[in-house]
Amino acid sequence: MTEGTATLPWLVIREDDNGNRYRVGRYATRAEAERIADSLGAPGHHHLYWVEQVGPSSTP
Repeated sequence: MTEGTATLPWLVIREDDNGNRYRVGRYATRAEAERIADSLGAPGHHHLYWVEQVGPSSTP
């Protein structure tokens, strides 16, 4: 990581009714990602949302 860049290791993923998966957003903390996933997966919504952590990139 260089000065002026942020690491966003937490992803919110959405799966639709057909099994297609989409990255909704990247977040700095797990708590922030879970808060977003919980709000998107609120009652009345028909998609599945979850949080995943991505590891450090192997490319420089």
